[in-house]
Amino acid sequence: MVSSDVVRRWLRPEVYPLFATLGLAVGICGFSLVRNICINPEVRVLKENRAAGILENFKEGERYAEHSLRKFVRGKSPEIMPNLNRFFADPK
Repeated sequence: MVSSDVVRRWLRPEVYPLFATLGLAVGICGFSLVRNICINPEVRVLKENRAAGILENFKEGERYAEHSLRKFVRGKSPEIMPNLNRFFADPK
């Protein structure tokens, strides 16, 4: 009886955007955690790697910091709709 009340309360069409937003947020957090654990040069999970101390591997750090999304966005203006912004902001 309790499970049908829970289903009736939480599985309604009004709650779907909340589930989608929370799912996206959890996905972004999970992606960030996995990315940092797997390829961040400053994170060392294995004991052998931690024993090495501070490594000055600048090439690996540069590769981590300059990922493809950052390279793609570097030359672009920070606007979501630049044409619409220009239409309303620039006088003719």
